[in-house]
Amino acid sequence: MQFSSRRKKTGTSLQSELYGQHLQFYGQPPLENISLSEFETFAVERLKLLKTVESLGVSYVKLTDQYKSKLEKELKALNFPYSEFEKRRKDHISHFILRLAYCQTEDLRRWFIQQEVDLFRFRFGDLDPKQQLEFLHKNNLHYVTISSEEKMELKDQLINSSFGISGITVKEHEFYKVPFQDALDLVRSRKVYLKQGYAYIPHQDIVTIVLNDFRTRLSKALALTARSLPAVHSDERLQPLLNHLSHAYVGQDYSIQKNVGKISLDQIDSLSGKSFPLCMRQLHQALRENHHLRHGGRMQYGLFLKGIGLSLEQALQFWKSEFIRGKVDADKFDKAYAYSIRHMFGKEGKRTDYTPYSCMKVILSNPPSQGDHHGCPFRHSDPELLKQKLQVYKVSPSGINQILELVKGMHYQLACQKYFELTHNVSEDAAFSLNHPNQYFVESQKLLGGGKDVKREQETPQRLQENSAPRGPTAAQEVAANSSQHVAEMTEDLDSFFQDA
Repeated sequence: MQFSSRRKKTGTSLQSELYGQHLQFYGQPPLENISLSEFETFAVERLKLLKTVESLGVSYVKLTDQYKSKLEKELKALNFPYSEFEKRRKDHISHFILRLAYCQTEDLRRWFIQQEVDLFRFRFGDLDPKQQLEFLHKNNLHYVTISSEEKMELKDQLINSSFGISGITVKEHEFYKVPFQDALDLVRSRKVYLKQGYAYIPHQDIVTIVLNDFRTRLSKALALTARSLPAVHSDERLQPLLNHLSHAYVGQDYSIQKNVGKISLDQIDSLSGKSFPLCMRQLHQALRENHHLRHGGRMQYGLFLKGIGLSLEQALQFWKSEFIRGKVDADKFDKAYAYSIRHMFGKEGKRTDYTPYSCMKVILSNPPSQGDHHGCPFRHSDPELLKQKLQVYKVSPSGINQILELVKGMHYQLACQKYFELTHNVSEDAAFSLNHPNQYFVESQKLLGGGKDVKREQETPQRLQENSAPRGPTAAQEVAANSSQHVAEMTEDLDSFFQDA
């Protein structure tokens, strides 16, 4: 795999220039050759990192000691300690790979920019003052510092408008004079002194200006990258991988082989109210009320039930018993629907063992239309309807407000995790980060069962621990390779078998 550019620089001199600093604006794309396996590994590990940044950014106040310590721990676990030359190379290349994957839609671009900006903020704050100045100079960010005379003249105003600045320390701090429109965040929060269209910013707050610059550059770069997508998609090796990365799930595989026979049909109604995530709970309720689900709902709910332990025989009995209560008779079910269920269990067609949908796939693919019940309620439901649904499920008013705030900020998985915490009476600092509907079910059963899952599940906690441990490059390669080669093709193939007759 080769990254190309019009700039003619040797690989050695380019790497020395790019990786000699702790931090960069990602202005120059990588030019070296890398293998497809390394391409996949870098992409998966950076995606894990950005998802961690998102989760921590909502769970903790950004840049607090607790936030910093947890993010630092995750950086090391994912082999992103930026003090090492080789890890800076990985940082550079992985950023550009995800640019290709996340430039495709406005929602994807917005998410990518926010997580990269938060990561950049953390890393810039981790530099000492000398390194920060070196970064500013290297990137031609020559902000004008005010003279000692002007500083003394405006001493009282600077002290009153700047946090942590006193009459004793004002002489020791550098103040930058920048156009106020470049410091709107600081102006909005009234953290700087304004005079004649200029904001006077102490060095400790210069990160805000740098972040605005970084955000603007990255936004423009993603727009340019989007224009180049047709050329990238012409490479049949990359297109399925990049399409999958934008809604990739890199956690545990909840396949039928691990859970077969773990539940009975009599348990489903009870489990739906106690341990199903909201997306599956609404699908189950719609199925019971209408005795039918359209193909999108059958796919999403059918694979979920398969993942929690429904066997093929149970699945056929479950769907048939419900459908024949509606407008589908037994003969029509056998002809129009039974094949697709056997296909989902790998007994027909390519005989592939299909896996349940992850949260990202539910959120980003196949949005529901009128008459559908699939999708993510936090992403696809009207806020007022979502509020009513949460009230019916006896979520407290304060809890509903917390969930709706997360939804407003487009943190749909975190909203679901908050729903989990509120309905299970657990602390806000949950011991897991929710990425999969079946993970929700497993964690719920562990809590409700005092650490045990439904039925013969003694081996699950150990398996979960192994999957939640930091993955090395080999494991990451396996995840990326398997998903990129099979998931998109498998799902498209399965879609065709679920169309209504």
